[in-house]
Amino acid sequence: METKIQNLKELYEQDFYLWVQENLKLLKNKEYDLVDWENLLEEIEDMGQRHYDAMVSYMAVIIEHLYKWENFRYSQDMGHDWIETIYTHRRKVARIFRKHPSLKAKAQGREVIQEAWEEAVRALVDWFENPKNKALSLVYFKGRIPTEKDFPQECPYTFQQIMEYKPWLEE
Repeated sequence: METKIQNLKELYEQDFYLWVQENLKLLKNKEYDLVDWENLLEEIEDMGQRHYDAMVSYMAVIIEHLYKWENFRYSQDMGHDWIETIYTHRRKVARIFRKHPSLKAKAQGREVIQEAWEEAVRALVDWFENPKNKALSLVYFKGRIPTEKDFPQECPYTFQQIMEYKPWLEE
């Protein structure tokens, strides 16, 4: 029995798909003592984390583009692609909420919004580092590339704003 469990642990590293099939078979046959529980539990945890990470990532993109729209548009023609990105990522977040409703309540928490904001700020810094945006750094940051310290520490948006706010309609 110990050898079979050890073989499954090795299989996890060598052939993940086969590892899944073998553990599935053991579970269906109620051979619980032979299941590679350590790796199985880790995989179950990772499955949930992937949906959470995707949600935070999509929210970060929305926040980043809302912030760009409100703070870094120097002409009326600028930023229309940001609107499309906001709508696209709002649909992606809404889809996650439809498939995993418990994530919606979690997403409204200050910690999640702050995590998304911090990711958005890193993206904003990267955006200014792009040579095509050098002119913007001249306008908004006196010619230097901003750092994370140049942005508010706390997310300036609420969950409702992240999901619904349309500043382009207010102009």
